[in-house]
Amino acid sequence: MLEKTFYKQLLSRSFTIPVKIVFWDGKSVNYGDGEPQVTITFKEKIPIKEITRNASIALGEAYMDHKIEIDGSIQKLIESAYESADSFMRSSKFRKFLPKQGHSEKQSEDDVQSHYDVGNDFYRLWLDDNLTYSCAYFTDGNHDDLKAAQLAKVHHILQKLDPKPGKTLLDIGCGWGTLMLTAAKEYGLKVTGVTLSEEQYQLVQKRIDEEGLSNVAEVKLIDYRELGDRQWDYITSVGMFEHVGKENLGIYFKDVAKYLADDGVALIHGITRQQGGAYNGWINKYIFPGGYVPGLAEMVDHIEENKLQIADIEMLRRHYQRTLEIWDQNFNAHRDQITQMMGDRFTRMWDLYLQACAASFESGNIDVIQYLITKGASGKNLPMTRNYMLEK
Repeated sequence: MLEKTFYKQLLSRSFTIPVKIVFWDGKSVNYGDGEPQVTITFKEKIPIKEITRNASIALGEAYMDHKIEIDGSIQKLIESAYESADSFMRSSKFRKFLPKQGHSEKQSEDDVQSHYDVGNDFYRLWLDDNLTYSCAYFTDGNHDDLKAAQLAKVHHILQKLDPKPGKTLLDIGCGWGTLMLTAAKEYGLKVTGVTLSEEQYQLVQKRIDEEGLSNVAEVKLIDYRELGDRQWDYITSVGMFEHVGKENLGIYFKDVAKYLADDGVALIHGITRQQGGAYNGWINKYIFPGGYVPGLAEMVDHIEENKLQIADIEMLRRHYQRTLEIWDQNFNAHRDQITQMMGDRFTRMWDLYLQACAASFESGNIDVIQYLITKGASGKNLPMTRNYMLEK
């Protein structure tokens, strides 16, 4: 009886859509007006102490282990929870302090490899053909062509730099190499990519060799903090700073400033919260160990304290929501194959992750922001208006 009372208090005001809750004893209750859009079935009780210790971990694990079943859209359910002011997703009563995370070079390497070295074959099933694993950029009302949107994102980033042929570019966290190799082939830049993922490194090096780009492109399996005293005219870093940890954000921007030549231009793209920085216990435990989403003011402070200047800021929240929705569609189109490859628990975990992130962007709980920054007077070597960013 105590558990059911607790659950009813927890869930009664947690959603902005009508939801049906089926308890472990078969009894049910409806919350909200109208026909339920989602049904949550508890196959067994989740101990109260686990939920109060960390609700995201307890409920996420329960879903992974079939202790909770959800009939309806997980994305819509979580989005409604974020929108409800009284939800356990927002209430400080259910937010618990997370231990400080380690971000030594060895820990960063382990964290990156635990996520990205799951295997290229896995990512090929649901990413676009170029294996671009970051927010796409949807143009001309096209919300369905993921490959086109990912290439549009690459060009959108490179165009913001206003790059000049023959100059140099460093891509920190280069992924599978699409941005850096596009910069070399189509913008005439001499490029360097760095990654901590062995799988990514091997694939990028193979692409460089096969495409005859060794004279203008190099990839390094190295921590970005170990690049020495080299400098580049341009720096890009996409989906990287979320992995460095709160305690290392200042060091990250210190290194960006160090590696950027005088009057150089950098485009830093990543997930940011307009409401302030945050962790998510379940995502940190199962998806991105060591992850931290910084706040907008926090990012601006670090940029300024390292004597960099902001030339432009662009919010792309809805673009990442749509990217995640397509990824999840692709993922579920190969769900049986992924289950055979990775197991049922992993498959439920990854589907939950993709839908939960889409919901978080949809609700405005998180954003993705592009920071165009310069070393020197802001915009000194950039065109006077923003029109140049859209010319290609």
